[in-house]
Amino acid sequence: MNTDFSAHGEVDADGNRIITGFSNPLVKQVRSLREKKHRKRSGHFLAEGLRLLTEAREEGYVPVMLFMSDSRDEHPLVSALENAVRENDGQIIKTTREILSKMSGKDNPQTVLGVYRDHAINLNDIDRHRANIWLVAQSLRDPGNLGTILRTGDAVGAGGLILVDDCVDAFSVEAVRSSMGAIFTQKIVQAPWPEFLKWLRGGEGQLVGTSLNTDNDYQGVKYEAPTFLLIGNEAQGLPSDYETECDTLVKMPMMGKADSLNAAVATAVMAYEVLNQQRK
Repeated sequence: MNTDFSAHGEVDADGNRIITGFSNPLVKQVRSLREKKHRKRSGHFLAEGLRLLTEAREEGYVPVMLFMSDSRDEHPLVSALENAVRENDGQIIKTTREILSKMSGKDNPQTVLGVYRDHAINLNDIDRHRANIWLVAQSLRDPGNLGTILRTGDAVGAGGLILVDDCVDAFSVEAVRSSMGAIFTQKIVQAPWPEFLKWLRGGEGQLVGTSLNTDNDYQGVKYEAPTFLLIGNEAQGLPSDYETECDTLVKMPMMGKADSLNAAVATAVMAYEVLNQQRK
């Protein structure tokens, strides 16, 4: 797959490209970023919406390509995005809402769409002491859950999200959308369990797992910074050998018939308990 994202088409008075046809090669190229294999091959992903793209810009992330609807209203935040793209030698392309819909996969697309470089990092690039809370997800499958967990991480001041084993792609369109901008504020790491465990034990850090196989109430444990909160797969939870490696296991009281919480909800409850202890 070509990764230079070269735009073909007419040029307006401001030097912006104009795409009016669905047959333009760039339309197919950008649309392919909705699939994981093409994102991995190219090292790029999609983000849409003025609010999300503005939050990305404020965090220092600027799209390599900015697509804008030719029917959009003028807005100072759009102008700020355009200026940032030009300053970073990116490309600005004006197109129709129908073509934006084709690329984004939404019937009612946003008026701006950005192509960004993947900013995942390695474990060794993490400074574990830059935050008191880190979120760790094992074999997470739902992109909506992943995006919500990223939002929780941003809300509690977590350092980032470490994805262990075969997790859903953090840079999928659905995960990026549900993160509400947190994809640009949180460090993203992907690592197999043995690699993560070796890295973790090479320094300070309390590994806390959520499990039904314990009598420890989540509010009865003292959390030590940096705390690494480990959440298991939505359907199966944590494997037993993973639980054994945790410094402590905790569970939340279930007063009804349900025996567990949604993975993203459980992460939020746990993260705020850790935050509240540290605040006190």
